[in-house]
Amino acid sequence: MGAGHAHRLYRHADSPVHALPPHTKLAATLAFVVVVVSTPREAMWAFALYAVLLALVARQARVPAGVLLRRLLIEIPFVAFAVLMPFVAEGERVDVFGLSLSVDGLWGAWNVLAKGTLGVAASVLLASTTGLRELLLGLQRLKLPPLLVQIASFMIRYGDVITDEMRRMRIARESRGFEASGVRHWGVLAKSAGALFIRSYERGERVHLAMVSRGYAGSMPVIDEVTASRAQWSYALALPFAALAVCLLGWTL
Repeated sequence: MGAGHAHRLYRHADSPVHALPPHTKLAATLAFVVVVVSTPREAMWAFALYAVLLALVARQARVPAGVLLRRLLIEIPFVAFAVLMPFVAEGERVDVFGLSLSVDGLWGAWNVLAKGTLGVAASVLLASTTGLRELLLGLQRLKLPPLLVQIASFMIRYGDVITDEMRRMRIARESRGFEASGVRHWGVLAKSAGALFIRSYERGERVHLAMVSRGYAGSMPVIDEVTASRAQWSYALALPFAALAVCLLGWTL
């Protein structure tokens, strides 16, 4: 479980949220997202309260609002999809600023935007307060299948290696005067992709043989055992339990 380098989304800070064990934060984030998705779309006030809860968490985690908003830009493709829904959906129509929009499409767009934004914001806060190695340890603590945890670990560890290999191959092509400027160059790029695949496959074989020679038998040794106290669980689950109370109130009103 070595992935010791910090990912780009992580923000080092001395905060109560950073200090929580990773598996408590993973469980709290998943529970919060499930509650948000389960909330009826008509309860607009509930989504506003969810946003307030996330803002309080961000303040406790010392994640600036500007950083959080910039990282929310990753959901722009989903926003574009939501904007199109009122125009293409069928059913009852309503005029808005001279445009004929579908009522069901408007509700669908609101549903996607509200729930998607809150889910992405919760994930961003998790990534901002938890390192990659801690996330892997948390997944292991939550009894995720060991094979999946190992795959994620190797993906994180060797992602930068493969990216650097791609960069070196690009520099080698450009140093020989190659510049992809049209369809006729796709063949060269395809051959480069094939060469990258072969190199990655051979590297994987070498790494696997090296691991087997060192005693690897299908599972990685657990070096650090993460635990959480009852107080830490209570602190972490305060967010989803507060959201659950809002959700239940939304269903009753």
